[in-house]
Amino acid sequence: MQQFESLTASSLYCDKCRQAMPVRERLLLILPDKEIFDYLCTGCGASVGQREVTSGEKMMSKTAARRRHHRPVHSLLP
Repeated sequence: MQQFESLTASSLYCDKCRQAMPVRERLLLILPDKEIFDYLCTGCGASVGQREVTSGEKMMSKTAARRRHHRPVHSLLP
């Protein structure tokens, strides 16, 4: 089993703020085979990084999420 399905950053180094800052993710571009997200510093609004999600990765994460929500319920009867 994969330990991590996908990673998203919660804080990144900002050149303008000169320190690691919390970031928010913004959808930048949708392409037929991937989506590109931009990470924005919450302090100054500068772009501090990007993340690409391919359509294959997106499908895998949806399938894994469905598995987590639809786990079989085992009876407690002996």
